[in-house]
Amino acid sequence: MFFAGLFAIYFTLRSTSPELFADQSSKLNFWYSFANTVVLVSSSFSCQAGVFAAERLQARRTGRAFEFWKWGTVEWFYLTYALGAVFITGQVFEYANLVTEGVGLASDSYGSAFYLTTGFHGLHVTGGLLAFLLVIGRIFAVNRFTHKEATTAIVVSYYWHFVDVVWIGLFIVIYVLPHIAG
Repeated sequence: MFFAGLFAIYFTLRSTSPELFADQSSKLNFWYSFANTVVLVSSSFSCQAGVFAAERLQARRTGRAFEFWKWGTVEWFYLTYALGAVFITGQVFEYANLVTEGVGLASDSYGSAFYLTTGFHGLHVTGGLLAFLLVIGRIFAVNRFTHKEATTAIVVSYYWHFVDVVWIGLFIVIYVLPHIAG
């Protein structure tokens, strides 16, 4: 519901200031954001691989480090964490670049809408990263990986997939539609 409200704010402001939104969205680096989106979406695949391992009650890898087909939940969630961290780092670099272009949170309605929507998403991603660390820590803390730990991993994956789906919507609205129109 929160993100629905943010989408509504974005669309309302865009409808009242189409020239401003066209001008400011031209400052976005579509291909950079596309690459960052690929990183985040790929993290959903590694997250799901971790879920499959959890469903097999396989906490850790059973082979060598680079035998990813033998990885357990821990290794897949480490990879998911790394990909999510790369995404957040990419957002920070994008923000820094946009600020140098004059697009700030308080610069105009476009900046406010852009930073509110993408920033709150970034906070949710950061929350997911913390959840992955807690799940990994819990796996290391228990003597035996049981259905309880597997369920925790699965629940965190639901959150992560939701965050990814929300980003796909944001990416389409903020980056793809203006890119097609421009």
